[in-house]
Amino acid sequence: MKIVGIAACTAGIAHTYIAKEKLETAAKKAGHEIHLETQGTIGTEDPIPEKMINDADVVIIAADVKVSGLDRFESKRIIEIPTEVVIKSPNKFIKKVEESMSKN
Repeated sequence: MKIVGIAACTAGIAHTYIAKEKLETAAKKAGHEIHLETQGTIGTEDPIPEKMINDADVVIIAADVKVSGLDRFESKRIIEIPTEVVIKSPNKFIKKVEESMSKN
């Protein structure tokens, strides 16, 4: 599965980067390709290339705040989740994403 997404927390610092790292590790461990950008107080880092968006099977928005640029994903399946959930249970979350995608 090809996954793209955004990580963002209220302050745009710690939880943003922890959520990104946990999701990337869990997705790669499960054999998926993943690219996450971060949005926070210092702006957007690691923006998602358009080709990756086009090729993506699912978009994960791990955020505690409103993120910008969602219009890029209008034709994609989007799963929104608080950063706390992916930080605490990233492997379980990736399993749930796999299950929800297999039902489509």
